[in-house]
Amino acid sequence: MSQYDVVVIGSGPGGYVAAIRAAELGLKTACIEKSETLGGTCLNVGCIPSKALLSSSEMYFKFKKEAHVHGILSEGLSFDLNQMMKRKEKIVSGFNQGIQGLFQKHRVDWIKGKAILQGPHEIRVGDRLILAKNIILATGSEPQNLPGFAFDEVTVLSSTGALKLSYVPKKMVVIGAGAIGVELGSVYQRLGADVSLVEFSDRICPSFDAALSLGLQKSLSLQGMKFYLSHKAVRMDGKELLIQNKAGEETRLSLDVILVSIGRRPYLDGLGLENVGIELDHRGFIPVDASFRTVSNSIFAIGDLIEGPMLAHKASEEGMAVAEIIQGKKPQIDYASIPNIVYTSPEMASVGFSEEELNAKRVHYQVGQAFFKANPRARCMGEEEGFVKILADPKSRRILGVHILGPFASELIQEPAHALFLRSSVDQLANTCHAHPTLSETIRDAVLRIVKK
Repeated sequence: MSQYDVVVIGSGPGGYVAAIRAAELGLKTACIEKSETLGGTCLNVGCIPSKALLSSSEMYFKFKKEAHVHGILSEGLSFDLNQMMKRKEKIVSGFNQGIQGLFQKHRVDWIKGKAILQGPHEIRVGDRLILAKNIILATGSEPQNLPGFAFDEVTVLSSTGALKLSYVPKKMVVIGAGAIGVELGSVYQRLGADVSLVEFSDRICPSFDAALSLGLQKSLSLQGMKFYLSHKAVRMDGKELLIQNKAGEETRLSLDVILVSIGRRPYLDGLGLENVGIELDHRGFIPVDASFRTVSNSIFAIGDLIEGPMLAHKASEEGMAVAEIIQGKKPQIDYASIPNIVYTSPEMASVGFSEEELNAKRVHYQVGQAFFKANPRARCMGEEEGFVKILADPKSRRILGVHILGPFASELIQEPAHALFLRSSVDQLANTCHAHPTLSETIRDAVLRIVKK
C-alpha cells in the first residue's frame, strides 16, 4: 500500500503542474493517469496538436495566396497531409517525454491506470490501494455530444477525430462556431475543404466581445468559410445535414464529414464521486470553495471540473495554487487578467470585460480603438487586418478590458493582461514607450485615443 502527501488524478496542464509544484514544495507526490501518455487532452488531442496543424496549414495557405506579393514564386505548390500529421505527432511526443522528464527530476511517481475514489484519503487503481493526505481532481473534460449525432470518428467527428483525419474532405460541416470549431474548420478550409459552420447563437465565438466576433467572421468569410448563424442541426440524412433557423426555415447541407464542436463537459465517468459525497451542480461541475476544496476537506478540484472558462492556462494556475494551499501558503489568482484566445488567422484575443458585459452591469466606460492597417510593422508583414480596442473607466482611468483581432494577438494580449493584473491606468500604458516599428504600437495608439494625446 502506497502513501503520499498529495495524489493528483489526471496529468493535463492542471494536473501535471499541480504535481510538480507539490513536489517542489517538498510533498511526496504521485500522479495517476489512465492514458498511455502524460499531458492530458491539451497536449495529446487538444491545444498542442491543433496549433501544430494550424501553423502548417496557415503556412501553406499564405504561400499559396500571398507569396507572389513578396516576390516569391510558388507555382506548383502542394502539401503533404501525412507529413503535417507526422510533424504534429513529433511535437506532441516531444512534450510527452518532457513531462516524464520533469516527473523524474522532481520525483513525482506516475501511477498508470484508472483512479476510483474509495474515501476521502483512499484511491483504488486496479488492484492497488493508494493512501493520500490530499487528493487533487484534475481529470479535465471531453467533447460534449449532440443527441442524434453520435461520434463514430468516421463521418461524425469530435475534435479528437478531426485532428487525425487521413484525408482532406471535400465538404466539412462544423456544428458549433466556438474556438474549437473555427480553429479546426480553418485547418481544413486552408487545405481545400468546403467548410460550413452552423451556430445556434447569432454570432461566432459568442463569449468574445461582439466587435471581435463580427470582425473574425468577416475575415473567415473572405477566406471562403460559410456561416449559418441562428441555426440548429436537426438530423442527418445520409450525406446531408438538415438545419433549421429560428423561424423554422430549413436548409440542407451536403457533407463528407461533420465535426461536432458544441463545447466540452467535465470528465468524471467512473471516478467514484459518490463514494466521497461529492455532488455536481446544475451545470455538471464540482462545487468548490475559495481554496478549491470540495465537500471533503482533503479533496480538491481544479480546471475544467469546476466553474469558469475551460482554458489550459487557467487550470495550470489553479494547479499551482492548490499545491501551495496544501503547503500552507495563500496564493491568489486574478481571474480578471486571464486572457482568452482563438488561434485563427487573424488571431483573436481578449482579457477583462467586453462591451456587452459592461453594458449589462451598467458600468460607464470609454473606448479607444486603433487599426493594424495604420501600423508600419503590420504593413511590412502584410498583416493589416484587425484592430485593438481598449475599454477604460472614465473616472479611475483603470483599464477594464482589451480586445485584439489581428496578427500575433495571442502574444500581444500579454501586455494588457499584465496591465490589468497590476491595476494599471490608461495613462500609465500611454506613457510607456513602445519600440518602433512593432505591432504593439497599435495597443498604445488605442490607449492614446482615450487619453486624447
